[in-house]
Amino acid sequence: MQQIMSMKVLITGGAGFIGSNLTKRLVEDGHSVVVIDSLLRGNKLEKDTFSKITFIQGDVRDYELVLNASKGCDLIFHLAAVLGVDIVADNPVETMDVEVIGTRNVVNAAEANNIKKIMYASTSGIYGHSAIDNALTEEVLVDPRTSYAMAKRYNEIYLASHHEEKGIDVIALRFFNVYGWNQDNRMVVPLFFEQALANEPITVFGSGKQTRDFTYIDDTVEACVRLMDLKGCHTVNIANEAEWCIDDLAEQIKSVTNSSSEIVFIDAPKKRYDYEVERRVGSSKKLRALTNYKPDTTLTEGLKQIFKRNY
Repeated sequence: MQQIMSMKVLITGGAGFIGSNLTKRLVEDGHSVVVIDSLLRGNKLEKDTFSKITFIQGDVRDYELVLNASKGCDLIFHLAAVLGVDIVADNPVETMDVEVIGTRNVVNAAEANNIKKIMYASTSGIYGHSAIDNALTEEVLVDPRTSYAMAKRYNEIYLASHHEEKGIDVIALRFFNVYGWNQDNRMVVPLFFEQALANEPITVFGSGKQTRDFTYIDDTVEACVRLMDLKGCHTVNIANEAEWCIDDLAEQIKSVTNSSSEIVFIDAPKKRYDYEVERRVGSSKKLRALTNYKPDTTLTEGLKQIFKRNY
């Protein structure tokens, strides 16, 4: 892999799960990093990493804050978002405000400060129930059904429009079920770990046969880094290309933790209906063509790494 020249990078949402891991990697690679984060969900940045960055606590919906934070930057990773199915379902207006207003502020700040590239955290959720019989490619007609997914798709189009009109380079990163160490229990993997370690019932919605494409955090960060020098406007899946049933995930976590937990199947709350897709697996063919890389950490190995690092 070609070494990327040292840059000054702004990361919105840089104290969150993906953001903190990306921040650490960029600092290790010799980049100068500025992080904006509201800290409403805590600070996941390691102390050593935190001491080597410029940190600004604030809301991405504050334009002056984003404008000032991005001065002198070469690149913006825009990761700030409202996350967690239950939180998003209960707060659809705030979810869309953070996405739409925050992204507009990032774009306007980039143009004002002559920043030539934005890398935006999108989601596999925009595919909705599309093409469930095949691995999802970037060419599939998307089917966003939730406030979160709709806002993500809107921002993809909004950013692409700015590329067409203003020439700014844009990469929309469609993340597929990223998991890994330092993730909180709004997400399924750490929740199952928490339940397993307490020998409490592991609660699985529905039949447990619904599938997801779990992509390990280190692989996700590696893909992001490899896309940093890509020019133009691109939408790129970051996926492992492997399907795992949710009940298999629960069994794997029981095994890793040596837990005596019972796996219990329960009905999903009605507010989660649009999030409960029966099958989702992504194609990383485009990522591989662009970077000669694809995520390859197996779920089994990833879960072992989480247990080793977190517990």
